[in-house]
Formats: sequence, structure tokens, C-alpha cells
Amino acid sequence: MLDIGLLVRVHVDALIVAQNHMGVCDAIRRITPVGKLAAMSAPHLPKVAGIDPEVPVSTHTSAPLTEVPGPPGPFIQDRLAGWVSDLTTLHELTERLAGTNTLDGALNELLQAGAALVGARRGLLVLEPASGEGPSATLGLGLSHAELGHIATVPRAATALGRVLDGLPDTADGVTSPDLLGEKDLDPRHREVAVRLGYAASYALPLASEAAGRLGAAVWLYDEPAEPAQKQRHLAGLYARYATEHLARLIELERARADVAAVAEELLPSQLPRIPGVQLAARHRTGPRGGGDWYDALPLPDRTLGLAVGSVGGSGPSAMAAMGRLRASLRAYAVMEGEDPVAVLSDLELLLRLTEPARTATALFAYCEPAARKVVLAGAGHTPPLVLGERRCEFVETTLSAPLGMLACWEAPSVEFSPAPGETVLLYTDGLLRRTGDAMDRAFARLHSAAASVPKPDRHDPAAVADHVLRTMLPDGLDRSDSAEDVVILAAHFD
Repeated sequence: MLDIGLLVRVHVDALIVAQNHMGVCDAIRRITPVGKLAAMSAPHLPKVAGIDPEVPVSTHTSAPLTEVPGPPGPFIQDRLAGWVSDLTTLHELTERLAGTNTLDGALNELLQAGAALVGARRGLLVLEPASGEGPSATLGLGLSHAELGHIATVPRAATALGRVLDGLPDTADGVTSPDLLGEKDLDPRHREVAVRLGYAASYALPLASEAAGRLGAAVWLYDEPAEPAQKQRHLAGLYARYATEHLARLIELERARADVAAVAEELLPSQLPRIPGVQLAARHRTGPRGGGDWYDALPLPDRTLGLAVGSVGGSGPSAMAAMGRLRASLRAYAVMEGEDPVAVLSDLELLLRLTEPARTATALFAYCEPAARKVVLAGAGHTPPLVLGERRCEFVETTLSAPLGMLACWEAPSVEFSPAPGETVLLYTDGLLRRTGDAMDRAFARLHSAAASVPKPDRHDPAAVADHVLRTMLPDGLDRSDSAEDVVILAAHFD
């Protein structure tokens, strides 16, 4: 990987050495004949890994070395200062890119930084791994969705971006089109789109490296005939190679997150049961490493219903596996003795103590009789349900109890209540409260306020209730998938 900070430090050290060298040259010049002095003072430009000293020419002077009149000292200092300036800019851009931790953020940063390096105003990036694995995306800079659609109508082989994406041999160092409209063999559709969108030149660059392979390509568009200078292309190439490695890491992270989310979803109910007299809806948000929050709804004899939510301590594959075992065990106990929630959780406590003594978990199980609108529930260290209706919005008073696995023997009395017609019972995990970042008492107050603010027309739809609570509790990105906390909401609306 290219260490831009190291390159900057090397060039700064070289500048200091050059300055000290000037003092020695002045002393030698006073005692050395002119002919010998010219041979001795011929500058030897330093070579730095990844940087060709003949490529990034200083912005202050572009005169060839052999044409510089007078002593070479100021010229060497000037060129070294130009290199340090270029590398400092490159260092700042790569630092900003390294600070991105999402694929979308990295792609946006890459487009903007590339535009600054090559002096363009608009651009287009296509993420299309050559392996065929991983996410794909198309992103524009200064281009609307409609304009991106126009560009997509141009035959792929007729554009520099398409040729780079296809990995043609002559595109490894980028493709420059300094005057698109002046090209006689330009595809007619490409000419039409270029005229419509108002761009006259382009510079396309592959996003590829030896380790990552070809991940995609980017193209930057100029409003007038133009092309980036050799120094600009060199710096853009260095930046693109670094960006490719960063994108490769983010793509692997996205794949891992997708795998975790897929496993987590497979461990949860594929669909909710349909029981007369009650409507169900569930929402689940998984953290990047996968957590142990879960829910369940299973039909029981005599048109009754068992509802459960729970949370296993920890995160990652171990917590997910424990969650799957705990949910499967609770389903078995609920089928055998679901009308007694205390017995169900007592059996679950015993199983956890015997099979996973180092594991702790919370759980809540509710036995529902929709026809009689009767709910009997018991909780083990879990957050209390909330009842929302036309005339009330309140938490259900449950008995305080320790989580599963925390006591040698667990038992707490059950609680019975009757939802009125049209009321919704909201079960949830503590991740909903913790993602807010508030203290628990403030988070509970926030949840109560969120439920109370559900619009009246939406209160008969459990899915609308769950969505409103989720949006209100977790606004402005708190609902994103990279949060460390899982979230579960299970809503049951009684007709």
C-alpha cells in the first residue's frame, strides 16, 4: 500500500539535505574551476518509491533541467517544493478517503477527489467487480439521474468508460479523449448525448490493482476540449490505486455484512401466522456483526397465539447461534405448555443453565387468546410491553426479574391484561432504546412519546405503528445497519 505520509517526509528530508548541500556548493565554487564546477554541480534528483521525479513537474516552473540558467540550487528547491506540495495534497485526499467506512461514502469521495486532481467538474463511476462477486453501483458527480440515464443509452464499447470496464489492453493507464466532438469516428449516439449534456472531453481511469483485480472505472467530464496534464494523470493514478485497495476492503466488509444479515433473517420467522382476531407485524434491524435479538409468533391449539421477543448477550456468530438455539427451545416449550408463560421461561432458564452456563439472555413470552382479548405474559429481565389505543398509551406493569442464566432458579409471577378492541400491543428489545444513545429512563420516555404520536388513521395497522415508532425513535441515520445494537419490534393489533 502506498504510504503518502512517508513520501512527504522523505521529500521534506530531501529538501533539507538539498538546502545544506547548497552551502557546501558555495564553498566549493570559490575554490573550483568553472568547468569542473559545472560537472560537479549537475543535479541528481532523488528517486522515491512510487514517484517518478521526472513526472510531477512543479507548478512554479516547467523548464527542462538543462535550460535552467545560473546556479542549480534554487531550481532544486523549487522542484522539491513542488513535489512536497503535490504529495501533501495526495496525502490529504487519501486520508479523507481512509476516513470513509461505507461503500457509498468511499465512492462519493473518490469521484470528488479525482475531479479535483484532474481539474474536471463532473464525473461518473461504475463499480463492477470483474469477478462478478460483490455489490455493483453507478454513481454520478454533477449528473442527475436523468443524465445518467442518457449516458447509459450510449453503446458500452463506444465510450472510454466502457472500454476501461471491459479491460482492453490500451486502457491500463487511463483513456484520454481531449476533443470528443472533433473525433470523426465518434459513435453518433455518443455525440448526441455529449451535445445534450454539454461535455466535450473526458478522462477515464480504471479502478484496479494486482491484489484486488479490476473493481470498476471512473470517468471525468470536461465542459470544453481539454485533457489533464501529465502530472495530474500521474497523481490521479496513484490515488486510484490506493482507492482501489480501500474499496476492495469495503466490498469484503459489505459481503460479510450481507452474509450476517442473511443468516440472521434465516434464524427468524419467514412469515407471521394469521390468527383470527389479531394482526401481526415485525421489524428487525441487524448490526454489522450480527446480534442475538430475536422474535417469534407461533400458532397454538384452540386458535391461541404465542408471542416472544428476546436478546442473547454478545454479538457475532456465537450470539447468533445461541439465539437460534434459544428460539427453537422456546418454541418447543410453548407448544407443550404455552398457556403458562412462567413454566415456559422456567424451562428455558433450566436449559440455559445446564447447556450454556456462561450465557445470559433476556426473554418475554406472551400467551394470547384473541377471541377473548386476553394476554398472559411473563418476562425474564426484559423490557415491558407497551399498549397503544384510542384512549391509552401505557407500559404494561410487569414483575421485576433477573435475566435467564443469572439465578440458580428463576421464577416470577405472570401478568394478565385485556387489550381493548382496536388496541396494539408493542413488544420490543432493548436495542431500540440503546440505539438512541439516551439514558434508559429518557429512552423509555422517548418510546412512549413515539407511540403516542402515531396518527389515528394508522393505529389500526400494526405495520404502520411499527414503522412510525422506528422512524421516530431512530431518525437521521440511527436506523442504519452499521449500529452495534440489534433492534426488534413485534406489534400485535387486536380487532
